[in-house]
Amino acid sequence: MSQDTSSASRREVLTLAGGAALVAASSFTLGKAMADTATITPDAQDVFLVIDVQNDFLPGGSLAVKNGDQVIAPINALAKKFPNVVQTQDWHTKAHVSFASSHAGAKPFEMTKLSYGDQVLWPDHCVQGSKGAAFSDQLDLPMVQLVIRKGYHQNVDSYSAFLEADKTTKTGLTGYLTERGIKRCFVAGLATDFCVAWTALDARKAGFETYVIEDASRGIDALGSMAAAIRNMDAAGVKRIQSSAILGA
Repeated sequence: MSQDTSSASRREVLTLAGGAALVAASSFTLGKAMADTATITPDAQDVFLVIDVQNDFLPGGSLAVKNGDQVIAPINALAKKFPNVVQTQDWHTKAHVSFASSHAGAKPFEMTKLSYGDQVLWPDHCVQGSKGAAFSDQLDLPMVQLVIRKGYHQNVDSYSAFLEADKTTKTGLTGYLTERGIKRCFVAGLATDFCVAWTALDARKAGFETYVIEDASRGIDALGSMAAAIRNMDAAGVKRIQSSAILGA
């Protein structure tokens, strides 16, 4: 663990952790990749991926995303429009390698080097079987067909629903969606600049047309991570839409 990393270095590494290493830096505007579509009617080839709407990421949680609870109402409404719905759930072991508490002298949001690269150190969160790891009881998603648990390997973090942070270990979601004949992925949840963005980017890499539903997602925005996520999603061809495109005005 590097205790004396400069602010500039921390900013650079955290931006990389948010996905900026995937493309060269370029200028962008927040509205650049908004999908120009009036109405989308989900069908059997579409899936709604609901990312990590868990107590620890909601107000009062150990890694709360600001206004994270505001994603719940649109997600509940959107899920009713999709024939296929999948949830993800952070599911860490105790003393997980991504926890600052697992590294002597480290503080949350500092950086360390692990075998697979740079790692943000987080507050303890979403420990298996804990109340913080549970889905919000405000979610109304009885139609969910699959829950992908991620981050349960002790020595590797996991943001994406498709690949763990080593970019090698697969969750099996690509195969599941491919066998179901899915062509388009619609992604929402927490947090926009980490698990939502990484999921969207990996969905594109897997060949799916991909949309992030912005008003059904919220971000952490740590040291430029939101800007990096938007830039990378735009470059990868991820389309950003509002829930009204599916729900109507």
